[in-house]
Amino acid sequence: MNAGFGSWLLGMSLDASIVLAATTFGSALLYAISGFGFAVLAAPLFLLFLDPAPAIQLVIIISTVLSIVVLRGLLPAIAPWLLLRLALGSLVGLPLGLVAFRYADPILVRAAVGAMIFGFAILMAISRRRSGQPGQDKRWTAFAMSPGLDLAAGAVSGIAGALVGQPGPPVLIYLLLVGAATKTVRATLLAFFALSYGVTLASHEATIGIPAPTWLAAGILIPFAFFGGLAGRPIGDRLGAEAFTLLAVALLAVAGAYTLGAAALAFVTA
Repeated sequence: MNAGFGSWLLGMSLDASIVLAATTFGSALLYAISGFGFAVLAAPLFLLFLDPAPAIQLVIIISTVLSIVVLRGLLPAIAPWLLLRLALGSLVGLPLGLVAFRYADPILVRAAVGAMIFGFAILMAISRRRSGQPGQDKRWTAFAMSPGLDLAAGAVSGIAGALVGQPGPPVLIYLLLVGAATKTVRATLLAFFALSYGVTLASHEATIGIPAPTWLAAGILIPFAFFGGLAGRPIGDRLGAEAFTLLAVALLAVAGAYTLGAAALAFVTA
């Protein structure tokens, strides 16, 4: 089985399959460097070449595998009660996201992905700028963490996970805004990703169905994700936190703006 065969299964050209493979590799590489963001970076480009259903389901499948793999070694740093509340909230939001996924307009799905990514980049930039100002606490917080907010963030994440394959940004934005410790954020996020993507994947298979070509295409792309992850580890060890933050914000802003622009163009020309 090769990339051309997988592309034929999904009705894509060979050029599109090469772009998807490169996107998978690059997104996994950045994911290994940062500890988050595979779906945030991969989904916009996947949506440019595929219909929303196979694009989002591919992101969910690959993200599930990646999350399980990278979680090893971080279990002691997980905040268990925070993880439980996020997971419970996600279970509440998941059915709403599945309903929206079944009936949503493709252009609106693309616009939602772009808006989420762009908003995430803006919030990251604002929080970093405030924490860097003289007299400001380096762990600037917008509000205090609470069980109710944990559940609400999980619910929004559940909706986003089912609808656009990206449960991470809502939770990550929440944890950044409440000033959670970096190690706790990374470990809890990765554990939440593994749970969220696993449940979302099972829900898609049980309620919507994942066609065999999508599974086969995922099997072709997963090795590219593994190679990207292996290549990203040494880079992440050498890249400073400030340099990575600037890189992440720039990439997210460009990806979000581009996806929003593509959705707007599709709306105008529809």
